[in-house]
Amino acid sequence: MQWYYAINGHQSGPVEQDEIESMLREGRLKPDDLVWNTGMGNQWAKASAAPGLGVHGAGLPGGAGAAPEAPWSDAASFESRTSNRELMAQARNRLDGNWGLGVLAMLICGGINLASSMLPFAGGVISLLVGGPIALGLAILFLAIARSEGAQLGMLFDGFRRFGDALGAYLLVAIFTLLWTLLLIVPGIIAAISYSMTYFILRDDHSVGPLDAIRRSKKMMQGNKWKFFCLQWRFFWWTLLCVLTCGIGFLWLQPYIMTSSALFYEDLKQGRNE
Repeated sequence: MQWYYAINGHQSGPVEQDEIESMLREGRLKPDDLVWNTGMGNQWAKASAAPGLGVHGAGLPGGAGAAPEAPWSDAASFESRTSNRELMAQARNRLDGNWGLGVLAMLICGGINLASSMLPFAGGVISLLVGGPIALGLAILFLAIARSEGAQLGMLFDGFRRFGDALGAYLLVAIFTLLWTLLLIVPGIIAAISYSMTYFILRDDHSVGPLDAIRRSKKMMQGNKWKFFCLQWRFFWWTLLCVLTCGIGFLWLQPYIMTSSALFYEDLKQGRNE
């Protein structure tokens, strides 16, 4: 089924059912935005009330009557139960047909970094301002790949829709990691791992602010930091090989790492214990 939608009075479409459902899940289409398909006659309807697309009905994963995700609880614990080898195999499977998208995203990120580095003072400010939104955009993009949700290159810039939260998370993660690194290298690495789920959490819950997302990330990584470190370590030899290619190989390695990390996040959520 094909849908048309209107955001701030601007009509777009048509898009397929899967795409409009993805837009709803990711917040690109709000419940109050208007949608229409040929089965609705001449009447547009809010996305929250459209037949087959209600935000509490078939428009979300699992179809009508699907149970919503359990609310956050500080009493919950999380466990990654899938082996790192299997997570990496799943990542390769998800990237099948998406390698070009991942490489293009890395090229764009590299281009942004290169352009900002060529500007003596303004470049540093630009890097600071876009770093958070791009990091959130990467989380949105590769989580969509990990979930087989029809990832699109435009998702890379979806982080700018939550500019304040993304920038706040970027600054806080950098500051906290730096403070721990000033003590010793190892505490800095542990801190970076503890905060590694922050952007995935921001992507999944629009009501969460940067500090709370960091707190939730630390909670999710309790008892899972060593496993995540081992997952990242498995890419060490690939990193050395990429160096031999003058860095070109990183265009393929980074999507592999990001998708594996997104699947680790998914595995943590599935291993939630109350």
